[in-house]
Amino acid sequence: MLNDILNASKTDARLAALLDEAREYSQIYFLAKQRHRGCEGTGELMSLCEEFRDAIGKLVKHCEEKGYPCDISANDTDAAARELIS
Repeated sequence: MLNDILNASKTDARLAALLDEAREYSQIYFLAKQRHRGCEGTGELMSLCEEFRDAIGKLVKHCEEKGYPCDISANDTDAAARELIS
Protein backbone atom coordinates (compact mmCIF):
# COMPACT_ATOMS: atom_id res chain seq x y z
CA MET A 1 0.00 0.00 0.00
CA LEU A 2 2.85 2.38 0.66
CA ASN A 3 3.70 2.20 -3.04
CA ASP A 4 0.23 3.56 -3.83
CA ILE A 5 0.80 6.46 -1.45
CA LEU A 6 4.26 7.10 -2.90
CA ASN A 7 2.85 7.19 -6.42
CA ALA A 8 0.03 9.51 -5.41
CA SER A 9 2.46 11.81 -3.59
CA LYS A 10 4.17 12.58 -6.90
CA THR A 11 1.16 14.61 -7.97
CA ASP A 12 -0.17 15.68 -4.56
CA ALA A 13 2.13 18.13 -2.78
CA ARG A 14 0.11 17.99 0.47
CA LEU A 15 0.33 14.19 0.54
CA ALA A 16 4.08 14.37 -0.13
CA ALA A 17 4.54 16.77 2.80
CA LEU A 18 2.43 14.61 5.14
CA LEU A 19 4.34 11.50 4.08
CA ASP A 20 7.68 13.23 4.74
CA GLU A 21 6.45 14.35 8.16
CA ALA A 22 5.24 10.84 9.04
CA ARG A 23 8.55 9.34 7.90
CA GLU A 24 10.55 11.77 10.01
CA TYR A 25 8.47 11.01 13.07
CA SER A 26 8.73 7.27 12.39
CA GLN A 27 12.53 7.46 12.36
CA ILE A 28 12.65 9.53 15.55
CA TYR A 29 10.13 7.27 17.30
CA PHE A 30 11.91 4.09 16.23
CA LEU A 31 15.32 5.35 17.39
CA ALA A 32 13.90 6.54 20.72
CA LYS A 33 12.18 3.22 21.25
CA GLN A 34 15.40 1.32 20.58
CA ARG A 35 17.29 3.47 23.09
CA HIS A 36 14.57 3.30 25.75
CA ARG A 37 15.63 1.39 28.86
CA GLY A 38 13.40 0.84 31.85
CA CYS A 39 11.53 3.88 33.12
CA GLU A 40 14.16 6.36 31.97
CA GLY A 41 12.78 8.61 29.25
CA THR A 42 9.31 7.09 29.36
CA GLY A 43 7.62 10.50 29.21
CA GLU A 44 9.65 11.55 26.20
CA LEU A 45 8.92 8.27 24.43
CA MET A 46 5.19 8.66 25.07
CA SER A 47 5.28 12.22 23.71
CA LEU A 48 7.10 11.05 20.59
CA CYS A 49 4.59 8.23 20.20
CA GLU A 50 1.68 10.69 20.34
CA GLU A 51 3.33 13.04 17.85
CA PHE A 52 3.97 10.10 15.53
CA ARG A 53 0.35 8.95 15.85
CA ASP A 54 -0.82 12.49 15.03
CA ALA A 55 1.37 12.54 11.91
CA ILE A 56 0.00 9.17 10.80
CA GLY A 57 -3.54 10.34 11.54
CA LYS A 58 -3.11 13.41 9.32
CA LEU A 59 -1.69 11.23 6.54
CA VAL A 60 -4.53 8.70 6.78
CA LYS A 61 -7.17 11.45 6.91
CA HIS A 62 -5.79 13.09 3.78
CA CYS A 63 -5.70 9.74 1.98
CA GLU A 64 -9.32 9.06 2.95
CA GLU A 65 -10.43 12.52 1.80
CA LYS A 66 -8.69 12.08 -1.55
CA GLY A 67 -9.69 8.44 -2.01
CA TYR A 68 -6.14 7.07 -1.91
CA PRO A 69 -5.73 3.53 -0.61
CA CYS A 70 -4.03 3.59 2.80
CA ASP A 71 -3.68 0.77 5.28
CA ILE A 72 -1.29 2.47 7.69
CA SER A 73 -2.72 2.39 11.19
CA ALA A 74 -1.95 4.79 14.02
CA ASN A 75 -3.02 2.05 16.45
CA ASP A 76 0.05 -0.10 15.76
CA THR A 77 2.83 2.48 15.92
CA ASP A 78 5.64 -0.07 15.71
CA ALA A 79 4.29 -1.62 12.51
CA ALA A 80 3.63 1.81 11.02
CA ALA A 81 7.17 2.96 11.87
CA ARG A 82 8.70 -0.13 10.27
CA GLU A 83 6.61 0.32 7.14
CA LEU A 84 7.42 4.01 6.76
CA ILE A 85 11.14 3.53 7.39
CA SER A 86 11.54 0.80 4.78
